[in-house]
Amino acid sequence: MAFNKVEKIDDLVPVRNVLISVFDKSKIEVLVEGLIETCPGVRFYSTGGTYKRLKEILGNKSDKCLVSVSDYTGQPEMQGGLVKTLDFKIYLGLLGEKYNEAHQADLARTDAVAFDMVVANLYPFTRVTADKSVSPETARSNIDIGGPCMIRAAAKNYIRVASVTDSSDYARLVEELRKNNGCLSLDTRFFLMKEAFVHTAEYHTAISKYFVEIQEGLIASVYDC
Repeated sequence: MAFNKVEKIDDLVPVRNVLISVFDKSKIEVLVEGLIETCPGVRFYSTGGTYKRLKEILGNKSDKCLVSVSDYTGQPEMQGGLVKTLDFKIYLGLLGEKYNEAHQADLARTDAVAFDMVVANLYPFTRVTADKSVSPETARSNIDIGGPCMIRAAAKNYIRVASVTDSSDYARLVEELRKNNGCLSLDTRFFLMKEAFVHTAEYHTAISKYFVEIQEGLIASVYDC
């Protein structure tokens, strides 16, 4: 397999297309309103409950700047919201490199957009399993699949994409966007990348630790096997 070797990147990257899918929607209005203020023409792509929350925040602006991921990809969400963002067009937009002609051709061929920012946080697995009486089935249903994939793809491509996983960063990012005319710096994208990989590593560690500690016989009894 040939690896891409990137030799040219931009320090300041303008934020134009933002993919947002968050379980915890607290303070999301800080970032969304800040992006509207500082990034002319910004568009938000979102799913499920996050889409509904953004529509409330954006009001009459939503018709021009809010896009449902299912409308964008042409694929409806899986029943129960199990599959929403796992789509080829989404990952082209996350992993495509600006100065790679083949990547740019793929984006054009599929009519995909390049995402400049991903805002995501995950199903509350650790919060749910902190209750020792919770069943393995409840724990299993709180394992996030699309969120970690999306975060890791954005973080891998920090040379172009900002991966935002911590709501405490929202206000600081808006201030940088104001300072840099709607752009985020490489240093900031690198900082966000490190936060993102710590976030997903801790998440997967918590899941593995929970299930490693469960006896196999208990699982069979839960599902009446």
